[in-house]
Amino acid sequence: MEYADERKQAVREQFGKNAEHYVQSQTHAKGDDLKLLVEWLKPQRDWVVLDIATGGGHVARTLSAEVDFVVATDLTRPMLEAAARANQRENATNIMYVEADAEKLPFLDGAFDIVTCRIAAHHFPNPDAFIREVSRVLRVGGSFLFIDNVVPETNEVADFVNTIEKMRDLSHERCLSPREWKKLFEQNQLKATREKENKKKFAFQQWVQRTSESKEQEEEVEQFILQAPDSLRAYLEVQVKDQRVITHQIDEWMVLCQKEGNDRNDK
Repeated sequence: MEYADERKQAVREQFGKNAEHYVQSQTHAKGDDLKLLVEWLKPQRDWVVLDIATGGGHVARTLSAEVDFVVATDLTRPMLEAAARANQRENATNIMYVEADAEKLPFLDGAFDIVTCRIAAHHFPNPDAFIREVSRVLRVGGSFLFIDNVVPETNEVADFVNTIEKMRDLSHERCLSPREWKKLFEQNQLKATREKENKKKFAFQQWVQRTSESKEQEEEVEQFILQAPDSLRAYLEVQVKDQRVITHQIDEWMVLCQKEGNDRNDK
């Protein structure tokens, strides 16, 4: 428990000081998945949505135009405040902001028609607790739309990716593989009905600077990549010029789940 609390404090500190960066981040604000999630979810006008770890509020704002009401949560108050300001500028007024832990949500069972979580779960110390909470607050028949960075089954590659992420962002916990996530879904009455993998390419310097604490930290990340075996660098499709990392890519996974069960907790 003490470890989890320490990790969550690291998340608060990291995202608190970088809140506006995440609101403005083109990776988060302009991803094709924002349009796709509406197509997949087919939201109805009278539905209520929960967006967990809302970050810059991009998913909340996208869905607010399609549903009755959105509750956007985040562990970090400055992040919520930045998201609220951005969404209000876009006239997305049917969103309520709640400071909340993704692993211990302050909502009643079956309270939501849709639950979403986008590019955040790799910061969660206890993904099993997170998925249990998703299932608990989602009504039977409701939809869970999940997007996150993932790793392959190969331990060497998975460890390599997670080490880079941890070196670059001290609040990073662990990217799981799609297989690991599916196991958690199945254990919690969430049936995956649709999925899509995507390669995300980053300009390395911009990517590493977004969360770094110092120039030394940035250089350590870059040298770790440059000194890695060719097979690992090939997985990330690392592009190098004049002994500098120019671009690299990571895997992102998008999956739609439906909560199975009886109608006892259905609205």
